[in-house]
Amino acid sequence: MNASVDPRVERIASHPAYKRLRTTRNRLGWFLTILMLIGYYGYIGLIAFDKAFLATPIGAGKITTVGIPIALGLMVFTILITGFYVRRANKEFDQLTQQIVEDVK
Repeated sequence: MNASVDPRVERIASHPAYKRLRTTRNRLGWFLTILMLIGYYGYIGLIAFDKAFLATPIGAGKITTVGIPIALGLMVFTILITGFYVRRANKEFDQLTQQIVEDVK
């Protein structure tokens, strides 16, 4: 078996734009992951340790409880940060990828 690495892979791996792309994308990915973990584990923590707070009725009619808007807010937050990542990936990350591909050709 030939264990040699394709020279294009080596050129890509050593390209400064690739290093910047990898660093920026990883940093953003970890940051958003941590935000989601805080949100979801925070909500699960509330369920586990403060059910009374989540069961607190909202308004005079007692139509819903505090837990419902928090859960809906968490869902909306998930959609928003996903959209944020996709938008950034489509603009910044795709441009860097295209630059790398052009330079390596």
